[in-house]
Amino acid sequence: MSSLMSYIKLARLDKPIGIYLLLWPSLLGLMLGAVNEGYVDFENYLIVLAGAILVRSCGCVINDISDYKFDKLVKRTKDRPIASGEIGLKEAWIFFIILAIASLSLLFLTPPITIKLALFFSLLILFYPLAKRFIRAPQIILGITFGSGSIISYSLQSDSFSISLVVLYIGLIAWIVSFDTIYALEDIDDDIKIGINSTPILWGKKTIFISNILHCIFYLAIGLIAYINSFSNFFIVIICLLFVLFYHQNNLVKEERYLESFKFNNNVGILLIIGFAVEIFLI
Repeated sequence: MSSLMSYIKLARLDKPIGIYLLLWPSLLGLMLGAVNEGYVDFENYLIVLAGAILVRSCGCVINDISDYKFDKLVKRTKDRPIASGEIGLKEAWIFFIILAIASLSLLFLTPPITIKLALFFSLLILFYPLAKRFIRAPQIILGITFGSGSIISYSLQSDSFSISLVVLYIGLIAWIVSFDTIYALEDIDDDIKIGINSTPILWGKKTIFISNILHCIFYLAIGLIAYINSFSNFFIVIICLLFVLFYHQNNLVKEERYLESFKFNNNVGILLIIGFAVEIFLI
């Protein structure tokens, strides 16, 4: 019988950075909906929080089920519960089904448009582990998948089309591809050896340059959203601080501290949530 800690590790609940990096895009979408509609429904924030935890856990479990043979060959992942034998495949599938049911149960609290969007994008969660084998830039699939949290969350608050939402989604895809590319630099040697695709392998020496361009596209998108929605001058401070954080992240990358740079994106998300919250609740 596998221990509780093994299941916590399988769902990566002991490493919540992935939850945060899924939560922030989702909250940005929800807050953008509040900006457009002019009101806030706090129940939706609880739904988004629970959804981020459950959906990210689902993604981790199905990823490990799909990749356990590869995980055994990679230094960073060889001790994951399925790869190490702590949890069997049958147990992992049962755990995934439980998490999937819990995730889908949240949809009973949401409007029809949210249900349709969530079910559509959930297919990408199942596809992503396979994408690493067949698509040369699987980080793009991850960006489309993680970024979709903004669209799903927005639909909780508003059912009207918003050009700002389109801009946000494009920007989020760029951001997610950027930070996951830096994360993938940690495993590039192992990925080449075992035949797993990634953007660092595809882009080679241009990897860091392209990652920086994508990061700047994200910040440009945020600035455009602020302009479209007539945010206050306070948000200019937020934009400036984002570039300060960007400068620090670049220094971490230059020192080949890729994991630290990846995790530092949590601070980017927090800063943006603070900026949006001030615009919604205080200004």
